[in-house]
Amino acid sequence: MKLDLPRETALKILYDINKSGAYSNIALNKYLEDKALSGLDKAFITELVYGTLKWRLSIDYIIDQFSSVKINKLSPWILNILRLGVYQIVYMSKIPESAACNESVNLAKRYGHSASSRYVNAMLRNVARSKNKIVYPDRNKDLISYLSIKYSHPDWMVKKWLDRFGESFTEELLKSNNETAPLTVRVNSLKTTREELENTLKKEGFETESAKYIENALTINNPSSLTKMEAFVKGFFQVQDESSMMVGRIFDPKPGEFIVDVCSAPGGKTTHIAELMGNRGQIIARDIHEHKIRLINEASSRLGIDIIKAEIFDASEQDASLTDKADRVLVDAPCTGLGIIRRKPDIKWARNSNDLNEIVKLQEKILNASSKYVKPGGVLVYSTCTIEPQENEEMVKKFLKDNKEYTMEDISKQLPDGLVKDTTKDGYIQLYTNRDGIDGFFISKMRKRS
Repeated sequence: MKLDLPRETALKILYDINKSGAYSNIALNKYLEDKALSGLDKAFITELVYGTLKWRLSIDYIIDQFSSVKINKLSPWILNILRLGVYQIVYMSKIPESAACNESVNLAKRYGHSASSRYVNAMLRNVARSKNKIVYPDRNKDLISYLSIKYSHPDWMVKKWLDRFGESFTEELLKSNNETAPLTVRVNSLKTTREELENTLKKEGFETESAKYIENALTINNPSSLTKMEAFVKGFFQVQDESSMMVGRIFDPKPGEFIVDVCSAPGGKTTHIAELMGNRGQIIARDIHEHKIRLINEASSRLGIDIIKAEIFDASEQDASLTDKADRVLVDAPCTGLGIIRRKPDIKWARNSNDLNEIVKLQEKILNASSKYVKPGGVLVYSTCTIEPQENEEMVKKFLKDNKEYTMEDISKQLPDGLVKDTTKDGYIQLYTNRDGIDGFFISKMRKRS
């Protein structure tokens, strides 16, 4: 029996993510290196993996309605085969239901036994027949459960956002988290121009359009095998969301300055800073993991940047040798990541309501240690890819209360008109996917008194 390679590959990736706690993007990239896979295969696998992860809660709810066996009694292989099958039947209109059922049964024969393959067959055919009769929670009786199941987000997350934002904004946020994130690239102005890159990509068969806010960025509408693209290999661009690029704009580095980026990997913001400096000056880029230091060095080399010195260092510890030395310091802190769920859907299942307190403690240590490196008159930027106030504005408020030598600085001039908010004159901005159309990010700017 010959198995469908893309579906089997997607199954193995989901197994690694669910069983071993692998990160979705890392697990996906590892398997997509298989030379037997075509570009179409890779696109299909990516859709299957991210789609199944994104809709996992809703899919499990459907499985519970149709299955005679409780989910926690199923083997991880059979459960993930069912999830893949339900995803194709319910959420992928272009996939024939018969193909989704038959290929799932074949996978069950290989990764289960004859009884489990019969069970998968009966279960998925039942879902295919009755998918329009699925009963969801009553919105009027239990809003949290309704939104949680309809948009596939954990109920604790839904409740937290309902309490903060209200019903309308929360539903828009949940909906936007399930949309496919655009692939945006930053033009490397050290090597090319936006017009030249557009022409290069067009010759390679890629469709591009201007990014939403950043003039030196493009969105690629039909991305595939990015790292194999000639323009990528030659360092003409760096993949980066516009929210992340906003950090570099607000940081506003100048040629010749001494910069410290304390949580740098994989290097998107660091290389952007170097590019804004015209590759003139010095940047110390740090991370706690050796393999991530390699990523920074590889990105720097590919982009033609030689002012970045990548080092292993724990950002929560203070380095006395850097006290009062840096013109600018960037703290892009580790966080819950709840602003980038559309890009990394497994964040919904990896996080729980207790994570926040530990992460906030770490952020506080990193921010306090890093602030000592800024010279008088210098700049400190604190950013995260989350939308939680405790990690963002509350963190900055507490820091300023404890560190009187710092004041907030107006960031309005560094932002495009469409992103200037009421808070930007106060030195910070909170971006939301549903409102701003880019990743959920927090960015704040402080200056140390001279």
